[in-house]
Amino acid sequence: MELKLKWWQRFLPRSAFSQTVLLIGSLLLINQLVSYWSVAVYFIKPSYEQINQLIARQINILFVDGVDVGREHLTMVDALNAKVRDDGMTVYNQKQAQEAGLGQATYYSFLSEQMSVYLGGEAEVRFSQGENLDVWIKPPQAPTLWIKVPLTGINESDLSPLTLYLLVIGALSVAGGWLFARRQNRPLKRLQKAAVAVSQGDFPQTLPLSGSTEIVEVTHAFNQMAHSMKQLEQDRALLMAGISHDLRTPLTRIRLASEMMVEEDQYLKEGIVTDIEDMDAIINQFIAYIRNDREGVREPDQINRLIQEISQQESHRAETIELSLGNCPDIAMNSVAIKRVLSNLVENAFRYGNGWIKISSYQQGNTVCFCVEDNGPGIDESKVEQLFQPFTQGDSARGSVGSGLGLAIIKRIIDRHHGKVKLSNRPQGGLKAQVWLPLTDNNVVDN
Repeated sequence: MELKLKWWQRFLPRSAFSQTVLLIGSLLLINQLVSYWSVAVYFIKPSYEQINQLIARQINILFVDGVDVGREHLTMVDALNAKVRDDGMTVYNQKQAQEAGLGQATYYSFLSEQMSVYLGGEAEVRFSQGENLDVWIKPPQAPTLWIKVPLTGINESDLSPLTLYLLVIGALSVAGGWLFARRQNRPLKRLQKAAVAVSQGDFPQTLPLSGSTEIVEVTHAFNQMAHSMKQLEQDRALLMAGISHDLRTPLTRIRLASEMMVEEDQYLKEGIVTDIEDMDAIINQFIAYIRNDREGVREPDQINRLIQEISQQESHRAETIELSLGNCPDIAMNSVAIKRVLSNLVENAFRYGNGWIKISSYQQGNTVCFCVEDNGPGIDESKVEQLFQPFTQGDSARGSVGSGLGLAIIKRIIDRHHGKVKLSNRPQGGLKAQVWLPLTDNNVVDN
């Protein structure tokens, strides 16, 4: 059954593993952003303010003598350069500043406002990247000049220790969260695979008890359940096998006794032999059901080949066996089991039909489909699902011959092949049995 999700839920992770990774990653991202903001506001910003303040003090000292630099003159620039040579600063006029890289400098409004307060007038602060990080200041005392202050040891292209630290911590945290989620999810994945195996009749080895306390308790309960189901299955198989075996012994004696009957009792002999054959067929169905159809391995085979073999074997029992075989690719199957499915469906069509049988095959998407149709009375559609249960027989319209295991065996075989089987009434009258088998074992046919 497919769950209907809202449009926004389709973009959210569905598995516990992906949800855990998303949760840890989101929390780490929020933590990194808050940490970076806190460091920037309480550590980096005060440091830049302090540097800005120190530069402002040097500029105030530079103009403390009241030098008139209101006009662009080379001697004034040289005079100022002579005063700041020991401090590492350089004074440029507008033209010289452009040649020195002012055009590539970035304007910072916050530092410019702060510098304006420190210098007592409108100032401008820019940063440029060369061999070092350079600070350009246009002081209010000399609006036509630019003062460049190199910050040695600071390079904008280098990754700061803070950024590197945050990146490393974030990467390690995400990797640790991923490993934690994977470790937590591994027992659940193992449990899911084991549950699927049990649902298909296979009983895996006892699962190891690992993971959190809750997962350990669930795994322990699953191990107990799987052990009980395995024991129950073994007891059931032993009981049915014993009954089937014990029934064959008196049947054999009855068969031998009937062969010794006199000629006058020939009519009784024929009835006894027919009953013995019916009972023997029922016993064979018991044995086939007990085996769970595990014999043989799955190998690529052609469904049309099996259909042709069945039609040739059963052609003498029906008036007409019509074949309509499409171009079907080879699929991995247990040929013996699938042939039993075909044989049981044809047997039902022969038993309940009126002599006409049609077998068809075709490819539908990623599945191969085959159908067996008859022209009998059909069935009550409300009882279709019940017919696949063991010991359930058809309604009175199609009689009640046999053990009621034929369709149960078919359902079990098809389920083991991850396929689908469906019964429906034909519009022209009669029953139509359809079987879908996936092209690969990884595909599962939706119900």
